[in-house]
Amino acid sequence: METSVLFPGEAEGYVQNLETFSLRDIGTPRWFRQHEYIEKLNMQAILNASSTATQDEFVKELLVSLGKIPTLVHEMILVELWKQKVFPIFCQLQDFNPKSTFPLYMVIHHEATIINLLETIMFHKDSCEAADDSVLDLVDYCHRKLALLASRASRDDTPTKDRLSHTESGDSSSIQDLQGQNAALEFEISLKALSVLRYITDHTDSISVINRMLCTHNLPCVLVQLVQHSPWSRYSAGWSLNKYMNGKWQKVPSEDRLKMTKLDGQVWIALYNLVLKEDCQRKYDFNNFNKNQLLKLRGFLTEVLVDQLPNLVELQRFLSHLTVTDPAPPKKDLILEQIPEMWNNIMRDNTGKWKAIAKYQVKETFNPSEKDLRQQALRLAQTYNLDVMESLIPEKPKCGACGAEASKRCSRCQGEWYCQRECQVKHWSKHKVACQLMADGTEMLQKDLAVTPTEREADITDILD
Repeated sequence: METSVLFPGEAEGYVQNLETFSLRDIGTPRWFRQHEYIEKLNMQAILNASSTATQDEFVKELLVSLGKIPTLVHEMILVELWKQKVFPIFCQLQDFNPKSTFPLYMVIHHEATIINLLETIMFHKDSCEAADDSVLDLVDYCHRKLALLASRASRDDTPTKDRLSHTESGDSSSIQDLQGQNAALEFEISLKALSVLRYITDHTDSISVINRMLCTHNLPCVLVQLVQHSPWSRYSAGWSLNKYMNGKWQKVPSEDRLKMTKLDGQVWIALYNLVLKEDCQRKYDFNNFNKNQLLKLRGFLTEVLVDQLPNLVELQRFLSHLTVTDPAPPKKDLILEQIPEMWNNIMRDNTGKWKAIAKYQVKETFNPSEKDLRQQALRLAQTYNLDVMESLIPEKPKCGACGAEASKRCSRCQGEWYCQRECQVKHWSKHKVACQLMADGTEMLQKDLAVTPTEREADITDILD
């Protein structure tokens, strides 16, 4: 039987009720309710896309038909700005010591959830078309993430989870831990943004979007930087090669070192589209700087690489031609160009209010009582079905203490894994609060929310209201 998070009727109710929030409303109960909807929609979209059975991608279809992709883009940019402008103020407050930083972490994670959902659905052309004018905002978002990724890679400063685990001290505060988790999550978000950008280059034929990618942001040169520095590849001690694949760093056997990863492929396909598509060639300015940057790619277009992605032979041929010619400059056509609005509108509404918003949220939102935390744990137990999570992450679980392969699960909360009892005892001081909340939430859920699938669909209107 296929694992499922949502029935189509539930998914329709969730999608229909997606709404845009203000920056001040982030973290409110209504905002968290929408976060749970999007988490479930994301998990179901992944299950639909990865299912071997013939199955409609009903989450994608609903987001397209109900016009909610712009809402997702707005909410993602909203949290991005909150992380840049409001979260640093939280970190500077000396007297801010909440009982749990979990609500803050869920806000930080919200951006990753949405970009993951967009990566899943933007593979399809109709999703790109349904995004309408928000594609411009999405292009700007992807450019910000890729520019940051390229600059960090050039400095060898990529804050991934495993690096942070070796550098954080044992006495670091929960807020410091949260800052480290945020930095690590930024890396993963940037890689998702790379995939989203590639899908936009596949599907868009809008002059405004093409102009934004090529003339405003000069994305071909940003992508050249990513090819050069390859932030998803690194050498460890002993010159063993590690690549970031399927959400973690993996050691690459010597015979597979030249094998193209999915991330490598996304960069090359995006470059192929931006440089060779007819509409793009007419718009791009092949001046001396851009030309010299693009010619750096010739050293990376080896026979082994081209064998794995044969279309790149056309890019190779174009670059050879570019070495001996100077393409004509683009025509200065007079066009009415659309501009992205979401980032500017959020900035306009909140500039000068960052501290006030932080103070309000410290008092009203991110210092929950024990009762509030238990209610959040209850809803968390509803959102994250363990069987579904295990089907989304097919690799064997890792020990919560040492990171080794684990076979034993915490019998109380069922949410953490360990390789041996010694690790569980060692990790208990960190795990006990979350364990208590999850166990209490699960117990309450079993008592109060034991409903049949039919009842779940029948009650969806009441839940959303």
